[in-house]
Amino acid sequence: MRARNLAALAAFLLGLGCQSAPEGTVAFVNVSVLPMDNERVLEAQTVVTSLGQISELGPASEIKVPRGSAIVDGSGKYLIPGLTEMHAHLPGADTPPEEVDRILFLFLSNGVTTVRGMLGNASHLELRQQIEDGVRLGPTIYAAGPAFRASEDLTVEAARQRVREQHQAGFDLLKILEGLSTDVYDAIAEEAIQAGIPFGGHVPNEVGLLHALAAGQSSIDHLDNFLEAMEADASPIKNADASTRGRDMALHADERKIPALVAATKLADASVVPTMALWETFNADVSAEHYAGFDELKYLPRETVDAWIESQKSRRERLNAEAAARVIEIRKKVLKALQDEGARIVFGTDAPQIFNVPGFSIHREISIMASAGLTPYQILASATRNAAEHFGNDAFGSVAVGTRADLVLLEANPLDDAANVAKRAGVMVRGRWLPEAEIQAKLEDLAATASP
Repeated sequence: MRARNLAALAAFLLGLGCQSAPEGTVAFVNVSVLPMDNERVLEAQTVVTSLGQISELGPASEIKVPRGSAIVDGSGKYLIPGLTEMHAHLPGADTPPEEVDRILFLFLSNGVTTVRGMLGNASHLELRQQIEDGVRLGPTIYAAGPAFRASEDLTVEAARQRVREQHQAGFDLLKILEGLSTDVYDAIAEEAIQAGIPFGGHVPNEVGLLHALAAGQSSIDHLDNFLEAMEADASPIKNADASTRGRDMALHADERKIPALVAATKLADASVVPTMALWETFNADVSAEHYAGFDELKYLPRETVDAWIESQKSRRERLNAEAAARVIEIRKKVLKALQDEGARIVFGTDAPQIFNVPGFSIHREISIMASAGLTPYQILASATRNAAEHFGNDAFGSVAVGTRADLVLLEANPLDDAANVAKRAGVMVRGRWLPEAEIQAKLEDLAATASP
């Protein structure tokens, strides 16, 4: 009897010392954690999130869960950082609010809690702020300004002025498109470096990959211009028209040039956003009907899907199947070489883009990166710690005390197979817990409201 009384007293005193949890506090109890600081799993952990951050993390036997916390049983489950989409297209300024929310939720539904928008406008600054303020549910946004595209009025001085304007407006980066002259590109680069705003995206053919790396381009998206930089010295299409060169370049690539290009990329400390699945769609000799069968297309308006189907049919009619197959093969070799040499690979899919539905597109990207020879940890790192490193921001991309409470709870270990990222038990964004049942209910609503 006396022993029971002492035990009850100890429990009472312990309770007095345990502070009540702030509203919205969530504790993941007895969960396996992938902190993503290196390739390891911390078993039987408790992770407490409060006020949008991870407030406590440690062995479940040592961490006392604050009173009033919502408890998520993590037994048999794995907790990873929220994922980052490094090449996305956010809705345009005239998009209806409900369609904006559709796109944002599709990202979140698959664990994408940070998005770098790569074709921007002023509305994205407002959207970024609404999400930061908690007015709107969505992933954290890094917003590019309106793209720099070749035009008669984009002179050297006009380009410099636009860099200054976008920096002053508060955009996070500048988006480079194809077609820019070297003079205009260099003006953008010089002004951007002086202003302290990064620039990334495509590599104009006139500029070339090595020049872009030397100029300080922070990201090379789509493995852009790697293929052109690999053109054989004796290539018979050096003076061909742009259409021929674009169609047949892969047939005249010299793979012996890959190591030098990879070394230059690493030396420049540029991030590479491969968007492998999209380029496979562009180059695979596969019918539009195959892609049209993707189940996740039901979450998008029918007119969008129909436009993608027609685009794919037209593209396939123009395809040089032999050259296109070589494009897919070479891109995988370049990606593997970049990974092997320690270049920074950051995850991106270019969603929404042809048959790439926001959020859902990550699973095809994961599969193709794996087929290129990347390990599960390397793939996960590209979407978490590497992305945070790209931004120089340690507030996300790992599971650690003080980081943003952006998390994905999985039913299976993604280090065994990166495809296990699809086996979700729920997603947390900025401390808000979305259990999988709630996610699926919302997805059902989105499917029902997509235009027929």
